[in-house]
Amino acid sequence: MPADLAVIGLGPLGLPLAQAAVAAGIATAGFKTGPEVGSLSPAELRRMLSGGFRPATNPAELGRVRTAVICAPTPPDADGNPDLSQVETAARALAAHLRPHTTVILESPVHPGTTENFLRPLLEEGSGLRAGRDFHLAYSPSRVDPGNRDFTPANTPKVIGGLTPACTESAAAFYGRLTDKVVRARGLREAETVQLLETNFRHVNIALVNEMAVLCHDLGVDLWDVIRCAETKPFGYQAFRPGPGVGGHAVPQDLTGHGPRPLRMVELAQQVNNQMPRYVIQRAATLLNEHGKSARGARVLLLGVTYKADLADQQATPAQEIAIRLMELGASVSYHDPHIPSWSVLDRPVPRADSLYEAAADADLTILLQQHRTYDLQGLSVKAQLLLDTRGATPTGAAHRL
Repeated sequence: MPADLAVIGLGPLGLPLAQAAVAAGIATAGFKTGPEVGSLSPAELRRMLSGGFRPATNPAELGRVRTAVICAPTPPDADGNPDLSQVETAARALAAHLRPHTTVILESPVHPGTTENFLRPLLEEGSGLRAGRDFHLAYSPSRVDPGNRDFTPANTPKVIGGLTPACTESAAAFYGRLTDKVVRARGLREAETVQLLETNFRHVNIALVNEMAVLCHDLGVDLWDVIRCAETKPFGYQAFRPGPGVGGHAVPQDLTGHGPRPLRMVELAQQVNNQMPRYVIQRAATLLNEHGKSARGARVLLLGVTYKADLADQQATPAQEIAIRLMELGASVSYHDPHIPSWSVLDRPVPRADSLYEAAADADLTILLQQHRTYDLQGLSVKAQLLLDTRGATPTGAAHRL
């Protein structure tokens, strides 16, 4: 049976879309754009295959779908801008087989103007068709939150912005099959800028609370109690919590060199968040010294090396830099993570602790980097010789909090 939908890019953006489409009864073909592929359990894969999902490798199949959504990853390049190489690969493959009346939607995180100025020419030149006349072109910011059980594609509103009003309506008709609510933006750039605002909102507020963590430690103030009290305010405040750094696939964008002016606050937020792994190392070295131990030769156990709790994704995880800096100080580093069976840093394998409690008892310092659901933090705080909690997850007084 021919697919109704092509999802191009099966990473952390495309795979959830494909799952949602299959759950809605849409025959879906999935195309890779690179080595990155999201993780599926065998049971999830069986459900998708039985529901109409088909992994595809023949680009000719792109010419038989009504809707094609490009979800190619756009990791930061050397200058910190989105790398569009996989978007370009997807666009060229699609353009070669694009048929009239197809709806093409971009979901990859990009700078405002990318859909019209970068994607549109590739599609038009490769197909001989004209966007807005022969095929529909739209942008929709991805709102995937991996591991979030409360908000799914079905109950998360979808923002749509098209090249023309007809493009917007065509994309809205597609997403209306997947979600309870579709929000129409004025156009492509407005929809692209929604993604920019949402991503930067998160990074700026994380930077603020990270700075508060450093300040409160210097003042001897319990930041976690401050947050607990502040989040009782029913207006004008949204709680964010500090951590050892910011990871994941949502790259903050300050538009330096790509807009009329840079977003200075975003640039500053990046600087603050990028400093957090170093701050964790500073706190770790201080704690060891206060307990009569040097970082050199110390046995340090890292708990949770993924970028987010209860996921196996290590994209931009701060654990990498923290491990590197500990090794540079001469520490002996090991790790435990129920989702990561093996881990390497600088192409060197890091020893994995088989028994969590025994490893924590043996380590001079245990650093909780990620609060996985399987961790018994009360028991861990009892077993560990010295525990640095970067997530504020342990009971009050049971550990040294960030």
